[in-house]
Amino acid sequence: MFPDLTRDDVFRIETRRLWLRWPTAKDIPAIVTLAGDRAVAEMTAGIPHPLDRRAVDEFLIKVRGANSAGTGLTLALARRESPGSLIGLIGLAGAEATPHLGYWLGQPWWGNGLMSEAADALVHAFFAYTEGERLAVSALPENRASRRVIEKAGFRWTERRSTPSPARGGARDLDWFALDRADWAGRQTVARPVPDLALAS
Repeated sequence: MFPDLTRDDVFRIETRRLWLRWPTAKDIPAIVTLAGDRAVAEMTAGIPHPLDRRAVDEFLIKVRGANSAGTGLTLALARRESPGSLIGLIGLAGAEATPHLGYWLGQPWWGNGLMSEAADALVHAFFAYTEGERLAVSALPENRASRRVIEKAGFRWTERRSTPSPARGGARDLDWFALDRADWAGRQTVARPVPDLALAS
């Protein structure tokens, strides 16, 4: 799915306020703390609470493997002034016809538009650097902040369906959204900043 450019762990995307870079073992404590926060975990269908270190270790091995293989791209979010300090994660998973966008942001950074900035950059990278035709994303109906991120990125609501949630021991209703290449391309006619893709030297 993703080209060789993204398969090296020095790859990053730079936006106005953020670095999106490969997650590393040094990020594990921050992931455990921030994603393990009940307020964060409960706004997702997949993050268990409490979140233990072993689950994060396994997750990191899995997503770094997908990054290396080009079958997905999961990136750590860090503020430009502190690129080593993770504040959230964003990724595209699944090599099937419609990869799925997922993300979370640590609670101290909510409400500042950072996830919208990150989502816009990763969606742009997907359509600009792969041949993919469609992206999907889901959100809990009550997660209004996530829905704003999704809508600002250009996704359109498609359906609400009950989805198994192993982290919750049952199923949860999720609203699903999609973005096609044609719709994304139409949005590019508006003057918007293009994120910088870089390989660290």
